[in-house]
Amino acid sequence: MRRLWAFAAAVALGLAIFEVAMRPSASDRARLALVFALMGGAAATAAWWIPQRARRSRSIRRTVALLTLAAPVIVAVGLAAAAGQMFLSPHDLGLTLVVLAFGLAAGVAFALAVAGPWTEDLARITTVAEQVAAGDLGARTAVERSDEVGRLAEAVDRMARSLEAAERERRDAEEARRRFLVAVGHDLRTPLAAIRAALEGIADGVVEDPGRLVEVMARDVAALSRLVDDLFLLARIDSGDVFFEPGTVDLREVADEAIELLGPLAALRSVTLRLAADRPVVVSSGPEALGRVVRNLVDNAIRHAPAGTEVVVCVADDDGPSVVVRDAGPGFDPAFVPHAFERFTRSDDARRRDTGGAGLGLAIAKGFVEALGGEIWARPGPGGEVGFRLGETVGPERSAW
Repeated sequence: MRRLWAFAAAVALGLAIFEVAMRPSASDRARLALVFALMGGAAATAAWWIPQRARRSRSIRRTVALLTLAAPVIVAVGLAAAAGQMFLSPHDLGLTLVVLAFGLAAGVAFALAVAGPWTEDLARITTVAEQVAAGDLGARTAVERSDEVGRLAEAVDRMARSLEAAERERRDAEEARRRFLVAVGHDLRTPLAAIRAALEGIADGVVEDPGRLVEVMARDVAALSRLVDDLFLLARIDSGDVFFEPGTVDLREVADEAIELLGPLAALRSVTLRLAADRPVVVSSGPEALGRVVRNLVDNAIRHAPAGTEVVVCVADDDGPSVVVRDAGPGFDPAFVPHAFERFTRSDDARRRDTGGAGLGLAIAKGFVEALGGEIWARPGPGGEVGFRLGETVGPERSAW
């Protein structure tokens, strides 16, 4: 209906221009109205038929050719109608139609030449879309245009990049899941095997000192309990189900408490702990979370520091409240630094129980620090260095995460 109204408006406009320019008689006005009506009808028919044909066409070149033919054909209908109404002589009509036919041929050739790059680019986009659908996520259109075809190519390339990134993340997640299951199995199997062997020895009556084995089993059960607790805590961190009780805390006091608690472990390994803090560094945050983070970092440093060396805990407020723990050990291998805070990752591939825990301490520390709005880092060796910085003061309104 809108098209009919548009063509009616075009006929009316043409008659108005003819009225102003030619000042026709009543009979000329009526005959010209008939000519315009025939041309409008031809145009309306073409506007309805060509889109229908274009939807079923398998080539954009054919559609372009039809569009190119449409305008001259409509003009030819008008000329024939004008000649029939005696506006044109047969000679003038014939000459005009010859010129129109030549222009029509040239226009079709020009349109097909112009449509060539369009069809090539559209064919390229179609090919890339099929390749992506078949699993080749690295395919790209390489089409550089500023029109709708170019925007379509950009959208297809963007889709392919997104799918490629999603597939890469999926593979990484699958690999992380595999490593997770292997690590959990290892860290569960070792103490469970020891407990089972001890129980079998006690049951068979071949153990001379059952009390000593009970102590060993108690230590293994405690290790298993810590592992389960850490896994549960990481699951809560991932889900955001961690509540930080808000409060004002001095990072220097937090570091001093961690040193006091871990002093016996350091003494067993002949390692000295020292606090380096010029002044109090007071922040509004979660005291328990910060305490857990500092203890994890210091514990990790103690386990990797050589006997007779020192672990230094530095508390400062230079570019923000920060805590840095340094030891004299070999430090992180540069290739291991990007994975230092991943779960169940340890610098020793053998995963010996006497050199560290399950490999969750740094992962928990990272989860807490990021939940508090800060950042955590590790530096490559020689010498171990792990630290965190609170990027902004975390007030009570951000204490629940």
